[in-house]
Amino acid sequence: MIDDGKPIFQQIAEQIENDIISGALPEESQVPSTNEFAAFHRINPATAGKGVALLVDDGILYKKRGIGMFVASGARERLLSRRRDSFHADFVLPLIAEARKIGISPAQLVQLIATEGEAP
Repeated sequence: MIDDGKPIFQQIAEQIENDIISGALPEESQVPSTNEFAAFHRINPATAGKGVALLVDDGILYKKRGIGMFVASGARERLLSRRRDSFHADFVLPLIAEARKIGISPAQLVQLIATEGEAP
């Protein structure tokens, strides 16, 4: 899972986010400890803690004193909303801009997407 192109703590945060979105970590469920993440990925516990802290700061996770970290209520929907916004900005807008540059109409673009979406 560890990729050299991105800081490890961000990758830990993204892994947790992906698990929340997929349902592997439901709301109000306990998240593995920073020591568990550190042992699994063979990284420093402080690095894993930094990734968890990002999600705490965003309100995705919260701490139960003496017990551990848990997924906050509404976390999945907040993450999905954020990912949809990012998808729109990072992929849809550049796609539309490029299609305009090369003369692909909105209808043709929709057809291209529909055709690719049906491909195996």
